[in-house]
Amino acid sequence: MKKDTIAAISTGMTNSGIGIVRISGDEAFKVIDRIYTGKEILSKADSHTIHYGYIKRNRDIIDEVLVTVMKAPKTFTGEDTVEINCHGGIFVIQKILETVLENGARTAEPGEFTKRAFLNGKMDLSQAEAVIDVIQSKNEYALKSSISQLKGSIRRKIEDIRKEILYHTAFIETALDDPEHISVDGYGERLRKTVEEIKIELKKLISSSDNGRIMKEGIQTVIVGKPNAGKSSLLNVLSGKERAIVTDIEGTTRDILEEQIQIQGLNLNIIDTAGIRDTEDIIEKMGVEKAKEYVKDADLVLYVADVSRSLDENDEKILNLVYNKKTIILLNKSDLESVITKQDMKEKINKIISKSISDGKDISSKIPMIDISAKEEQGIQEFEEILKKMFIKGNLSFNDEIYITNLRQKSALKEALKSLEKVTESIYKKMPEDFYSIDLMDAYEALGSITGETIGEDLINEIFSKFCMGK
Repeated sequence: MKKDTIAAISTGMTNSGIGIVRISGDEAFKVIDRIYTGKEILSKADSHTIHYGYIKRNRDIIDEVLVTVMKAPKTFTGEDTVEINCHGGIFVIQKILETVLENGARTAEPGEFTKRAFLNGKMDLSQAEAVIDVIQSKNEYALKSSISQLKGSIRRKIEDIRKEILYHTAFIETALDDPEHISVDGYGERLRKTVEEIKIELKKLISSSDNGRIMKEGIQTVIVGKPNAGKSSLLNVLSGKERAIVTDIEGTTRDILEEQIQIQGLNLNIIDTAGIRDTEDIIEKMGVEKAKEYVKDADLVLYVADVSRSLDENDEKILNLVYNKKTIILLNKSDLESVITKQDMKEKINKIISKSISDGKDISSKIPMIDISAKEEQGIQEFEEILKKMFIKGNLSFNDEIYITNLRQKSALKEALKSLEKVTESIYKKMPEDFYSIDLMDAYEALGSITGETIGEDLINEIFSKFCMGK
């Protein structure tokens, strides 16, 4: 690790009430002593104290400041750290940073403060990744999950599992080195029970990634329906603004409209698509094809059906597209005289699905249907409650439960699980014990990459390069 002194602006580059310039490294106090003037010499001040004074460039005062002094090792980075709290104008913050750099520091790389915290043992890699997740949190669930990880929830779980694996690996290796005194007779069955328990834990963590991804990234949501069914009106109601043009003319929406909204603490990345129907209009036809493509990758499909119009072949095409997806059917325009009911829709669904599957299941009962009026904003609360039940399994707890929100961590868990599956297979086939230890160590290494104990320098650099400057 580079041991030179780094500095960066830690607050956003916009005018604000306060700005912070952070300095970290062996020369941090020498740098601040050269540019700070006040009652104290800051290199001699007590750690974790705040001091009032001025930052000077040559003989000119740049700004009136409060400077926080923190001495190693009890700092975020584990190094001597100084934070200059100044007025938040972009020009003045930049001037102070330039002065710091002129007096012995260099510009920090993206994420370098957190990287130093990791390399100095102040946090493991899962906690370091949680730092950026906290910064980028878009909703309450994502924030709580990130804070839980920052406090070490993933690290503790992984450490416990790795200790168990290491114990059994060490026992096998020791027994193979000293067979006269240590017997492995019947050890395979004992190991199998332990491995099965660990596999259950890993599968639980992997399955949590579905909730984790939704908390972090949001629900990819596509609104579909026939032209003039009220899709754009629904988007406007959910977003709370006139995001889409609404007219009585069919085919008004031809291109794709995207909007991010928050419902029940969840983020919905909503795509409003062109009305699905047979059309000779080339541009509208392209919009229909795009709509079909987006449905394939959606986490959730909102099928808006106009209850004031009879079901037709276009509804059949839509139902064929969405019946095997997570779908909510919104029976819109309930404020008008209805010509179709929930029962009509159920019968249509079962009729269509019976052509595709032949097990006699009532698939329609698994698809929520809600009577709504986008115009009158009726049924929206019921929709929100159903949405939460569909995507949040029970009440999310951030005390004992761990939610994997990181694709890198999920991949490592899958690698560990695959290695433990090989251990189980070796035990079943009564293979020699050294086969067990090879695959156990592979699982141990894969899990170690989550906390950063078994990870290369290039990957570390790649991870921290995604951080913002000054963090």
